[in-house]
Amino acid sequence: MEKTLGKKIIRIAWKTAVGLFALSLISVVLFRFVPVPVTPLMLIRCGEQLFSSDKLRLKHEWVSLDEISKNLPLAVVCSEDQNFMNHSGFDMKAIHQSIEAAKRGERLRGASTISQQTAKNVFLWPGRDWIRKGFEVYFTVLIEFVWGKERIMEVYLNSIEMGNGIYGAEAAANFYWHTTAKNLSWTQAAAIAAILPNPLEYSANPPGPYVQRRIGWIVGQMNEWGTLRFK
Repeated sequence: MEKTLGKKIIRIAWKTAVGLFALSLISVVLFRFVPVPVTPLMLIRCGEQLFSSDKLRLKHEWVSLDEISKNLPLAVVCSEDQNFMNHSGFDMKAIHQSIEAAKRGERLRGASTISQQTAKNVFLWPGRDWIRKGFEVYFTVLIEFVWGKERIMEVYLNSIEMGNGIYGAEAAANFYWHTTAKNLSWTQAAAIAAILPNPLEYSANPPGPYVQRRIGWIVGQMNEWGTLRFK
């Protein structure tokens, strides 16, 4: 009886694992071509707004990468992941530096690449537990292989949180400057990039002292880079 029950549990667990694996592959392939309509973080934020009796706000409008100012991909690469075009999803140098800093007792440095952030935003939930991190690694490898850099950037710029209830470049451009993602200026793109580490605390417009300093640094980096080419 116990052996039969054990076999049933193993069989169910195996079928569940295979099903989830197949679903993950289908989702990654689907979103290679289809806009991502909503992310887990968007739904979580909506739940938080409802439970806190705040006004429900979710502004998100998908636009193609061609409809986003070239200033914005350049700004986020300069700000978030300067090795984006060269790594395969993971910046090993940044990870090593983060580990060494932790050993010295310094504040934990962020080492997540744009690819990792995209994988987390689209397929997973927020958090730092090892289970979620493991899934993040898995999905990062998948999207690097299936999507490529240009699609990863397109999904990233359309899905990432850019303010309270604001997701993606088009919604951010409209909210902060009443313009479109296509018309974002050099400084406006840098302002959006500057708030990405904590978009619920910082504002792109008007920028506080910290964000203003970050804008200046990012613009300087953008001047050094000049252009960002995916092909």
